[in-house]
Amino acid sequence: MPISTRTTGSLIYSLNAGRRGCLSVSKILFWTWTPSGGERSIVLRNLRSFRVVVVVAIGIAFASTGAEAQRDLRVRIGTLVPAGSLWHETLQDMSQEWSRISNGAVRIQIFAGGVLGDELEMVRKVRQGQLQAVALSSVGLSRIDEGVACLQIPMLLESYAELDYVRDRIAPVLEARIEAKGFKVLNWADGGWVRTFSKSVARTPDDLKQMKLFVSAGDPESESLYKQFGFNVVPLSLVDLVTSLQTGMIDAVPVVPLLAQLQELHKLMPHMLDVKLLPLVGGTVIDTRTWDRLPAEHRDDMLEAAYRAGSQLRDEIRQMGDDSVTEMAKRGLTVNVPDASTLNVWRSEVERAYSSLRGEYCPAEIFDEVLRLRDDYRAAR
Repeated sequence: MPISTRTTGSLIYSLNAGRRGCLSVSKILFWTWTPSGGERSIVLRNLRSFRVVVVVAIGIAFASTGAEAQRDLRVRIGTLVPAGSLWHETLQDMSQEWSRISNGAVRIQIFAGGVLGDELEMVRKVRQGQLQAVALSSVGLSRIDEGVACLQIPMLLESYAELDYVRDRIAPVLEARIEAKGFKVLNWADGGWVRTFSKSVARTPDDLKQMKLFVSAGDPESESLYKQFGFNVVPLSLVDLVTSLQTGMIDAVPVVPLLAQLQELHKLMPHMLDVKLLPLVGGTVIDTRTWDRLPAEHRDDMLEAAYRAGSQLRDEIRQMGDDSVTEMAKRGLTVNVPDASTLNVWRSEVERAYSSLRGEYCPAEIFDEVLRLRDDYRAAR
């Protein structure tokens, strides 16, 4: 016996409403009509066939939707680096490579210059799904996993060769820890050696302790780190750095020379202490949920392109960092180079704090491994 139009209409409506609607329709079918034994058999066969068709149709619809999503996936990347800077250009290069590799399926949209907030805010936005990826310094990376902070211990590493040796070997551990927090590392980068720029001359630790020293707001680990050394720190957002210098809220800033040149900080702070405090470590991370949605057949190539971009950036940044000091010196920057005795004072000052940093500033087991790798490198030289 054919099913009435009214009943069929109810069935279609209920299928659109979801699984609960389908169950309700089964009741409607048997309430509106009571068939005989033979008729019941025919209806059940037809109903089973209809359900098979519906299941197949729904499967095709979902597959089509998934394929469509993969054909047009947008990845929003946030960063503090200024638009037009080398860091920004590297992200643009990576964007073009990902589009090429995926045949246009993946499009990257870059938000540079901190327009979406500081690093901590952007990390929150990735977790909330408002961003999919972010290029970070160690400040932001350490908020994802504190293990990264072990690469930022003052004067623990003395050269790029030491940094590369240690980071290459500790990276798998750090990447696994970061991935466990919901982020996949696309590449590692660095921004140069952090040096101290100041309004007046600062040669020794005691000189710097008399000044108001900038630290990133929302980074309690770094704030605690500098306080342990006895510095008078003022937590501020990086986007407020220039204004804070102009208004006298701060007198000194630990920063990489390239960024100081880009923001013309030497005009406000004409003195630079030539002590390599630490290498500014950074990297680009993507939300693992977004990564898993990328076309599986292209992920390896996209990851390789991202790593290649990070490696190229490191090479160029390292050269440009030295060039930046030279250029700023031509424009009035005074570079204060400490003698051997003063440099030893700096080393002694920071090394006294290592025992308290271990386990508090960064995980003890990661700190120990970084120190072991550094010592292995030095012993092999």
